[in-house]
Amino acid sequence: LTVKCCLSIYPSSVRQPVHFTYLNMSVTARSSMALKAGARPSVVSRATVSRTALRVFARKTVTGKSAEQDRKEFLLSLPGVTAPFNDVFDPANLSATASIEDIRRWRESEITHGRVAMLAALGFIVGEQLQDSSAFYNFDGRIEGPAITHFNKVGQGFWEPLLVFIGLAESYRVNVGWATPTSTGFNALREDYNMGDLGFDPLGIKPTDPEELKIMQTKELNNGRLAMIAIAGFVLQEVAEPGVEIFEHLFLDTEIEIVKELDVVEKDLGLPLTSVPKALGL
Repeated sequence: LTVKCCLSIYPSSVRQPVHFTYLNMSVTARSSMALKAGARPSVVSRATVSRTALRVFARKTVTGKSAEQDRKEFLLSLPGVTAPFNDVFDPANLSATASIEDIRRWRESEITHGRVAMLAALGFIVGEQLQDSSAFYNFDGRIEGPAITHFNKVGQGFWEPLLVFIGLAESYRVNVGWATPTSTGFNALREDYNMGDLGFDPLGIKPTDPEELKIMQTKELNNGRLAMIAIAGFVLQEVAEPGVEIFEHLFLDTEIEIVKELDVVEKDLGLPLTSVPKALGL
């Protein structure tokens, strides 16, 4: 006899039911009765209960004190909680009405966007500095100027393999971390998936100690957060100041101040003033 059941319990501190699903609960019972002439009947019975996979899964967003405490504990257990925000940094209070599924999905999104932003920020700077190098993908010399204008100067033969690579990478990520969409479970991560862990560690630097791993994950998150802010600032600055590369903007004020200080010294010594380079716009 195989029994599959779904139980709904209503804790007193929770306003809505929390549904728990028990999978692969099987009960096997077998009995035999041997009757012999002139003997009392004997019964031999055996019951084997096996639970090979037990997953407890909250299917709804719950409200109430206990649910809030569970949610807070889950948030604090994640990597990325760091100074100066030793508590959960959630100024918009988005987690107040979120389920654990929502929080896991948001963390997956944060890790993914952080990794892309780190690559983008590095590519933004390297692209502007190496655009004249023969080692760069710029054989015809068309790619020049601010990085935000590079993408529409790249010739044929670059975008096609790039799109194929992105498609393969995203397909792999979805296959590893995301559950198969169903009518009741759309846009959800696998229950056994650890957010951001795609099994990609070609250098073998992933720590085996859980505490060291959490520290490394926190470092990755913090660098990704900084990179997201940085790449947004790079793009907005080059949009606001067309034709000026990001390093030119960053060091423009410094160069102007140096020239002004030099003029003061030259004036005190009775020397001819240094002319301001035209590139500084003065």
